[in-house]
Amino acid sequence: MKIAAAALFAALAANQSTAFTPTRSSNVISTKLSSTMQPPERTAPDAGYVPDWEDRTGLAPEEFIASDMAKPDLSGMWECPLTRWDSENIDIAEAQKICSEQPHCPLEMTASAEDNAKGAAFFSENKEQIRADLLKYGAIWFRGFDLMKSVAGNREMHEALGLDPCLDPLHSSGLRKFASERDALYEEVNKPSLRQHYIGLHNESTAKRTAAYAAFVCFQRATEGGGRFLVADGAAILAELKPETLEKLYNRKIRISVSNLDIPPALPGVVKEGIKGLVDVAVAPKFDMDLEMIYESDGKPGRLQAVETAESPINRHPVTGLPVWFSNTHNHARKLRDRRPCGVPEVGMTEVFYADTMVPLDLEDCEEIKRASEKHITALSMEPGDVLLVDNYRALHGRDVFQGDRFHAVTWFTWDQNEAWRGDERRIVEKNAFNQAINQMMDWLPKDFESNQS
Repeated sequence: MKIAAAALFAALAANQSTAFTPTRSSNVISTKLSSTMQPPERTAPDAGYVPDWEDRTGLAPEEFIASDMAKPDLSGMWECPLTRWDSENIDIAEAQKICSEQPHCPLEMTASAEDNAKGAAFFSENKEQIRADLLKYGAIWFRGFDLMKSVAGNREMHEALGLDPCLDPLHSSGLRKFASERDALYEEVNKPSLRQHYIGLHNESTAKRTAAYAAFVCFQRATEGGGRFLVADGAAILAELKPETLEKLYNRKIRISVSNLDIPPALPGVVKEGIKGLVDVAVAPKFDMDLEMIYESDGKPGRLQAVETAESPINRHPVTGLPVWFSNTHNHARKLRDRRPCGVPEVGMTEVFYADTMVPLDLEDCEEIKRASEKHITALSMEPGDVLLVDNYRALHGRDVFQGDRFHAVTWFTWDQNEAWRGDERRIVEKNAFNQAINQMMDWLPKDFESNQS
């Protein structure tokens, strides 16, 4: 079984590598909905608010990446906590009314000369107010702070706020790379091969695990333009959506497919079922997600998809009880990805289904989610030292396309004030070989490619 699993994983890797290979072939995908249609036009999404750049300078890479070796090693950080679901019996009309009364997200805090002179003391002195504002607004944009221009200073900031780092919800997949492991700092999606991939709005969440908070930091803005960091309030999106769309999605719930394995459709059924069982037993558990392996849900013959369990797109905030839009649909819906800049190969293309029928969301619902979500996006002009502190159950985030080189990073945090919600699992560093192997494989892939999906 171990040899077979290794062979299957090698096949998956080969499939992924092939999908990244530059191609000039047709961009028409084969699905029930579009097999006879021309590819839709790709348009970069809009944002409701686009702040100006201030052209602040940062440190050289060898300076900003340096860790403070006098600090303890955080590589044995907490496991990402389990998702806190409280989505039953939500009155949609009442939820929309409450959400419409919430303040604008994010709160912007610009450093004064006095603030910068205090360094980490600014955050320790204002800890209680900052933590309260995070719950109130959903996100705080710390702008113009010199302290967070380096890895070491960024860590001082979140330690002064009493935040407790944890693993990324998808850490076990091997797709999350550390910028500084001993500082619990992950690199954001800065890969050259994904410069022209627009990352839609999402909570850093799966149906199984969700980080409580996050601190996104900019060390180097994109050298040739673009790369704005996107944030939107889940409460504002919920208030904005048409009530009939919200009711429909809430009542039917959704399921999200997270990967595809295209198997020759002509293979005998017993062989296809054997492959499905092998993936389910040998590969899927490594991703620490509750997945079901399903054939041809999106209409593509021979396609095996890994699909998450049913979930509500609305959830109550674990601390405040506020109902919010808590869904990765804007990022994962295929009909939205196919209409904006997208550089993900087929093996990694996602889809969102109505949970009761396993039919992909229709275009009308996707367009309404797009409209409501993008109206409330703030496309941040993050520059060196800027940090966006995010309540991951309240605010959604994403990233625009960019040119040149860019270096942003993120630390995820668990529940530091509730041990029961945090759990008692810690990372076992000795079992990190799978993660490292996948990251090395991803680094070997071509750095620029033309995707071949519509």
